[in-house]
Amino acid sequence: MSDFRLKVFQSVAKNLSFTKASQELFVSQPAITKHIQELETCYQTRLFDRQGNKISLTEAGKLLLEHSERILDAYKRLEYEMHLLHGDYIGELKLGASTTIAQYVLPPLLGNFIRKFPQVNLSLLNGNSRGIEAALQEHRIDLGLVEGIFRLPNLKYTTFLEDELVAVVHNQSKLSLPDEITPEDLPGIPLVLRERGSGTLDVFERTLLQHNIKLSSLNVLMYLGSTESIKLFLENTDCMGIVSVRSIYKELAAGTFRVIEIRGMQMLREFCFVHQQGQEGGLSQVFMQFAMHHSKNL
Repeated sequence: MSDFRLKVFQSVAKNLSFTKASQELFVSQPAITKHIQELETCYQTRLFDRQGNKISLTEAGKLLLEHSERILDAYKRLEYEMHLLHGDYIGELKLGASTTIAQYVLPPLLGNFIRKFPQVNLSLLNGNSRGIEAALQEHRIDLGLVEGIFRLPNLKYTTFLEDELVAVVHNQSKLSLPDEITPEDLPGIPLVLRERGSGTLDVFERTLLQHNIKLSSLNVLMYLGSTESIKLFLENTDCMGIVSVRSIYKELAAGTFRVIEIRGMQMLREFCFVHQQGQEGGLSQVFMQFAMHHSKNL
């Protein structure tokens, strides 16, 4: 049985869709169906229950999924270590990164990594921090990069970069705010924030609680799914946003935005690598070491 057939099964099982598996693997849907049928013939059992347009895993399918994840991880490590005998870095590395990291930290790093390791097949999944952790636990990615403060006990976190959140307003905003406010001023200021599950909101909410302020007491006009959407919202709405300082370097230099200091409320956080406990080494380790070496330039 080929590792690709297991990849096909795993993709169908994770997506519970032949169509999505076809799109994910760039293979025709009839070919996906054929691979699944051949697996079912091989094991003489159904792997999926089919109910109209929906499918679900049978008990046999759940068992195969459990083993296929371990087998494919072993295949990946084998490929990496065999090529390493010749000094080659070859294989597939699936990264996942939270939105801020994916937009403002990773692009130059990925470009340099691909230039140095051109035979590595690199891919990137973008989502909020909780979504990246879920993708890691579901074996949809090999290595995650997340922001925020919450840590899941079954995952290992390694800090690689520090970041700071700041309050900003657009320079053309009619919202009249001094250059410095107090935490007690926050409930009276209209805000735009990142969505639930984002590391940015996690850090902001934790900092609020240190000042005995609940998120629910604030005047939040919108929760948005990316920093770029917050920046565009600020250009067209008289309110204040909370964003990574890394995301507004150009706007600050151009005078488009200005930072509002919140007295005694420094919002520091760490960007972290996250991976499964006990699953170290391979291309994930290569990428982590490469990023650590280049972090001073990010």
